[in-house]
Amino acid sequence: MATESTPGLVVPIDAAVRLGSHTFTSRLIVGTGKYATYELMQQCLAASQADVITVAIRRERLVDKAGRNILDFIDLSRYTILPNTAGCFTADEAVRVARLGREILLGLENPGANWVKLEVLGDTKTLLPDPIATLQATEKLVADGFQVLCYTTDDPMTARRLKQAGATSVMPAGSPIGSGQGILNPNNIRICLEYLKDGDPDYPVIVDAGVGTASDVAVAMELGCDGVLLNTGIAGARDPLLMAHAMRDGVRAGRMAYLAGRIPKKLYATASSPETGLIGSRLPS
Repeated sequence: MATESTPGLVVPIDAAVRLGSHTFTSRLIVGTGKYATYELMQQCLAASQADVITVAIRRERLVDKAGRNILDFIDLSRYTILPNTAGCFTADEAVRVARLGREILLGLENPGANWVKLEVLGDTKTLLPDPIATLQATEKLVADGFQVLCYTTDDPMTARRLKQAGATSVMPAGSPIGSGQGILNPNNIRICLEYLKDGDPDYPVIVDAGVGTASDVAVAMELGCDGVLLNTGIAGARDPLLMAHAMRDGVRAGRMAYLAGRIPKKLYATASSPETGLIGSRLPS
């Protein structure tokens, strides 16, 4: 743990987070979809100060209506690209898309070529992951040399099986993709953390999906998660650029609060001021 200084403040905060063979300063991973323009996306990525950005690799998602390629608007020397398999509904389809992403990033000489954010969805209504297909795809991709970051539900049993299958990081959803409902079941996230970090405290657990604002991000980090991955919370905000700043600060605030250790919750009040040496008599209890 390192000490980071800001004007008038010295706080203990981790210097970096490790995801497989990658090490980053920022614990915020942001997506590149749903922005009104690629130019606005560029500004929000910069404001978030993320080191990792995730890009949907299915070919129709790389090019906009004007025929412009999203990769032309991303500084590949600044960001590590995390290719994702968004829009895939079978294990075989997700594996094909992951391999396509690897080929693209190898050609671009981006260090993100050796990993993938795995999404295998169950249906188009909920966009919840198919746990069986996700496990199957994880096994295939790990065998193929990928470092796999798995989008999954907040079910602790599924999370544990994905880690056993070789996932580099398990990423439970806070709530359904794009819903903005925040962390619906913090207790399940706590159990996921307990199971995944048992005997392996540095294993990275990232909340992926559902956060709508900076307080949701802070809650995820206060639970002890190692990072947050989000897209719609910024891209869909009334002022995406301002929200990108807020999300960045929410991650930092939540992480510092987790490291600092919150006070226990109590049923009754505890006086903040000393109760000795008071002038006059005390009120009856």
